[in-house]
Amino acid sequence: MTARSLARETLRRATAVAGSIVSVRTTADEFVLTYDDGPVAGTTDRLLELLAAREASATFFVLLTRVRRDPGLTRAVADSGSEVALHGVDHVDATSLPPDEFRRRMHDGRRELEDAIGRRVRWYRPPYGHLTLSAWRSVRDAGLTPVIWSTGVRDGAAALSDAERIASAASGVRRGAILLAHDNFASALDGVDDGPEPQLDRLALAEAVLDLYGAAGLRARSLSAALEAGRPVKRGVFVRGARA
Repeated sequence: MTARSLARETLRRATAVAGSIVSVRTTADEFVLTYDDGPVAGTTDRLLELLAAREASATFFVLLTRVRRDPGLTRAVADSGSEVALHGVDHVDATSLPPDEFRRRMHDGRRELEDAIGRRVRWYRPPYGHLTLSAWRSVRDAGLTPVIWSTGVRDGAAALSDAERIASAASGVRRGAILLAHDNFASALDGVDDGPEPQLDRLALAEAVLDLYGAAGLRARSLSAALEAGRPVKRGVFVRGARA
């Protein structure tokens, strides 16, 4: 084995352990549907109704800034057959935080969310998908596993058309894909300013995505449900932080 091949194999093995889940290796006809930045009344609750009607489920990566505003809706997600996971105390980029503060946020955030829904929380998705190796260690130390995605509908971008969003989702149609979507748009309430909120019908977009994947014979599942028949695929997705 050449030095380059050895280095590549070493990196592959390392990221299989010290990495974030990016997809699920499975033979089941399903994909993982995920929603970020909620919950929010008027959208999250309607998505739950849609998922129930389609006999589907999803993983909702929630912000504690939103959970505190509507704890009842958060519990409704957990009780619906879908899954609640942690997206953050707020939507501040994890890589901008000092390591000690981020570590505290992970431990405190998990405890607060578990108290709110009365059940274990397994997954964490960093805002913007940004995670340093130091932050990854803090996530794991808090008993959580980081999750990114393999494809998305790009519903956080204001300038795209619905057709472009569907085309983005269509580019990743396959078994075990983790699809990123949003049931809310993070704002100053969540400690960030990400520009103007996209003007779109999130429920109609969800219906189109379910139809698209359904036409390929795939049903939407939460991450935990998908892992009952598959195993996680991990990849090291790390960025350099300002202070972390």
